[in-house]
Amino acid sequence: MATIRIVCLVHLERQNPGQLAFPPEGAAQVTRAPTPALQRQLRRARPVDPALQPRLPAPDVGRVRDLQRAARGGLVTRMAPFLEAARKQGIQIIHAPSETMEFYQDAPQRKRILAIGRVDPPPPLVLPDPPLPIDDKGGGCDTPDQFYKAWTREHPGLHIAEADVISDNGAEIYSFLRERGIRNLLVMGVHVNMCILNRSFAIKQMTKWGIRCILVRDLTDAMYSPQDRPWVSHDQGTQLVIEFIEKYWAPTTTSADLLRAFTRKP
Repeated sequence: MATIRIVCLVHLERQNPGQLAFPPEGAAQVTRAPTPALQRQLRRARPVDPALQPRLPAPDVGRVRDLQRAARGGLVTRMAPFLEAARKQGIQIIHAPSETMEFYQDAPQRKRILAIGRVDPPPPLVLPDPPLPIDDKGGGCDTPDQFYKAWTREHPGLHIAEADVISDNGAEIYSFLRERGIRNLLVMGVHVNMCILNRSFAIKQMTKWGIRCILVRDLTDAMYSPQDRPWVSHDQGTQLVIEFIEKYWAPTTTSADLLRAFTRKP
């Protein structure tokens, strides 16, 4: 039975209000259709045979920050049911809330991935790495708040199930993917121009190691201030980064397209 091997990388941490910029309530989402290559892959999706579950990709719930504005904006409330639906299809979830591993040091989901034997990544591919189409050098915050580390754990609105795993280390996650025979990684969370693109477990590095990344573009957001180049709205800045990733790094899809693919009948 044909399956898509996918890992969902969700990157959101809990955060104090006002620390980061998010789109206004009710902001429009990207509705562009998947690329032809991804459409072909989605058409090949089938219901998951339970016997194949151990070989399926692990949705990686990375930096779901404790962001209260993210929760108010609906990102967490949209992401949580998607992850539950993915679990029902036998997809493994990996949580990767950066710089919070001390909080999870005794969690069985953390210990499980640490027990995986290390698989050395291959020499990284040499790929073009042009500059972003937005200026985020100032941190991307469009409020006068001072920057400080405001997160300690993943957003509590995202359930960490017994079968999930937790890591913010690219080498650990790569070893886990190889141990499970996973080659495709669904990436979601914040921020698309920072951690989602640049962390050791995220799009750039995993692509260089030969993992096929797919950005879930309606479950992400940028860290961008309209006061910075190219002086467009926050939503337009996010869209520019998504288009940049599509051009140079990875295809994108939507959670709705994936949910339809999960349940497509043979």
